[in-house]
Amino acid sequence: MNKIPVALLLVVLAFSSCATQVGGSLRSDGGADLGVFGALEPRMAALITGFAAAAGIAPGTAILDGAAIAESMAAAPGIASVSLGNTSPVSIEGRVLVSHIGDFLYGGGAGFITFEPAAGGGGRFTASLDLDSGRDVLALISPDIANYLAALMAPVATGEVMSRDDYLFLVGAVYGTGIAEEISGATIRAWIDFPGPIQSVRGGTFSGSRAEFAIPLLDVLVLETPLHYEVVWR
Repeated sequence: MNKIPVALLLVVLAFSSCATQVGGSLRSDGGADLGVFGALEPRMAALITGFAAAAGIAPGTAILDGAAIAESMAAAPGIASVSLGNTSPVSIEGRVLVSHIGDFLYGGGAGFITFEPAAGGGGRFTASLDLDSGRDVLALISPDIANYLAALMAPVATGEVMSRDDYLFLVGAVYGTGIAEEISGATIRAWIDFPGPIQSVRGGTFSGSRAEFAIPLLDVLVLETPLHYEVVWR
């Protein structure tokens, strides 16, 4: 059964500042069946709950709103269907069916994913993210999440050029060192099964047809250096 492609590494932008785990596979025709689980870390959950209360949102309301994120994503390019639900007010899980990974969250006049099947079998997958494409992806996934990340002063949402160290210092000064420590210590983890044996991986490790990735959340939020991932299989 098909489950998740590496593109979900970028979908976790929607769940930034979460404990995020993904896993699955990419089909040879470019279609994909994505799964995700995301939960806000404790201090981040308390901070964003405070943001929501200040905005007049009733206590107990889902902070990560699975249904709202699903509705936003369903209208985005390359997505056939989305089903996301809440397991708690600060955690979600679900499934995203992608019609073709090359069209996935295609916005701003350009895509951040390329899918190149080879004539005799195998192929190449690349995913690249910088400050410009990061903001485009966030806008397609969820304007609400983009607003939360802007309140956290994350460059991926604001577009401001900033180093990792400067961002952590800013977050610590405004919201406390506990929040900065959570962000610094969080890692996005994923495993992906490709349509054939993998020959090489950039940005991760592999065994057989499975690639594994561990991406520091801080790298995604700041994008001081553009992220680039590549998998070649035969």
